[in-house]
Amino acid sequence: MAEPFKNLLDPASVRSLRRHLTRAWSRFDGARFEALALAGLEALEFKARAQHLRAALEATLPADFDAAAGIIETSLLPVRGDEELSELRCSEAGVAGWPIWPLTEFVAARGLASPERALRCLHALTQRFSAEWAVRAFIVAQPELAFATLMRWTRDTSPHVRRLASEGSRPRLPWGLQLKGLIADPSPTLPLLEALLDDPSEYVRRSVANHLNDIAKDHPALVVDWVLRHLPQASAERRALLKHASRTLIKQGDARMLKAWGLGSRFAGSAAFAIAPKKLRLGESLALTLALQSSARRAQPLVIDYAVHHVKANGERTPKVFKGWAITLAAGESRSLAKRHAMREITTRRYHAGRHAIDLRINGEVVAQAEFDLTL
Repeated sequence: MAEPFKNLLDPASVRSLRRHLTRAWSRFDGARFEALALAGLEALEFKARAQHLRAALEATLPADFDAAAGIIETSLLPVRGDEELSELRCSEAGVAGWPIWPLTEFVAARGLASPERALRCLHALTQRFSAEWAVRAFIVAQPELAFATLMRWTRDTSPHVRRLASEGSRPRLPWGLQLKGLIADPSPTLPLLEALLDDPSEYVRRSVANHLNDIAKDHPALVVDWVLRHLPQASAERRALLKHASRTLIKQGDARMLKAWGLGSRFAGSAAFAIAPKKLRLGESLALTLALQSSARRAQPLVIDYAVHHVKANGERTPKVFKGWAITLAAGESRSLAKRHAMREITTRRYHAGRHAIDLRINGEVVAQAEFDLTL
């Protein structure tokens, strides 16, 4: 069994923080910090552990935020700024990796009264572990300063800092505070995305794509317009970014987005769709099979997705679209496709027993449907 994520913030993380904060400030009460941090840590889940360690830091670092930020910065692992974050770990040289998370939370909690100093500290922290969650507090509290800083960061030498400009301002960042103002009006982030559209780092460009995909959930027409404006004469790297940004609207069958990618035509031919078994238990998988027969005289680019209509607690159904296949079907070609769809428990979905439905979508159009019974 895989190690639980929460164990990335464990007693060893606490000891690393104690050691390096003491190195940075000889008067740091490391024994008190460790006692506070370890008390009840084992029972907490991942995000709660970060907040728990943040509270222990608040109780033991100086009340003066500038002094506290200086201690944090001195405790950090020396870096070039372009390393893979996943490769950075705490070492004898300083703090890096997951133990940085509670440090960013400390800055977000204690630095709002000194936002310029706090943002400088996050600039250092995000080069050892992303500060994407912490920076959101400053976007809410000090939007003018925050967006001016984020725009400046789009030109930073570190890809981690440039990525933070996009990732930290995503309206619907997973695990992060929802930025309701940007959900309603994403226009303040658009200059950031424009500045990063052709960033040399694929890591940064992927964040821009995910940011645009967030916006598409609330403002689909805006993202379609963005793609149509930036797609002509786009480089291969830009096309990949725009295609990834388009994924939700493509799965939803948005007509303008499908047309932008040459997928607006209806499928010419027949589609025989089947699922098995028709009755299954939670934890088992559905086998999906599809037989296509083209009746067209030319090749057809096809995006084939499927939607599972899950039963809710009140007996109604709600659809969730999943990726199937992206193929080009030659003129007159027959092709068979197959995949499995697991009906297993996940943290983001609660299953209910009952008759579920599944529909097959080709270039956004529903072409076949089936039903199955799920028991728990």
